[in-house]
Amino acid sequence: MGGDVLEETMTATPTDPSDACNNLALRKAARYLSATYDKALGSVGLRATQFSILQKLSAHGEMTITSLADMIAMDRTTMASNLKPLAREGLVTVEPSAADRRARIVAITSDGVLRMKAALPLWRDMQTRFEEHFGADEAAQMRASLEAVLLTGFTPWAE
Repeated sequence: MGGDVLEETMTATPTDPSDACNNLALRKAARYLSATYDKALGSVGLRATQFSILQKLSAHGEMTITSLADMIAMDRTTMASNLKPLAREGLVTVEPSAADRRARIVAITSDGVLRMKAALPLWRDMQTRFEEHFGADEAAQMRASLEAVLLTGFTPWAE
């Protein structure tokens, strides 16, 4: 009899619709992982988003705020807000574009490269610890699935 109740519970429609909400599940996991990476990178004075910005600039060179925001799947205004503390600390520069005065060019500074390099072992350690706990194959599959979400171009508000 107890097995019947368990089976019914596992197959029943959730009484709380948020239990099946893709957005809530994604945001909960994202907040958890973001806080974990923030804590790991805190000793070098970076948050996870700031580290990602420095990594992208280090790998791809200077670019417009809009291009950087697109690369990280962030809106331009939020990216500009995230760049302000990095610029205040001298880790990036944000200057008007010579070609288009309306555009702003972001570049990583030598101090930004040093800070990113100081954070890299902490980030690698967190990556390793997460993959040991969650599974390396599962982590790779998770990243691929999340990238696929971005590639679908799902924009119901534009239809």
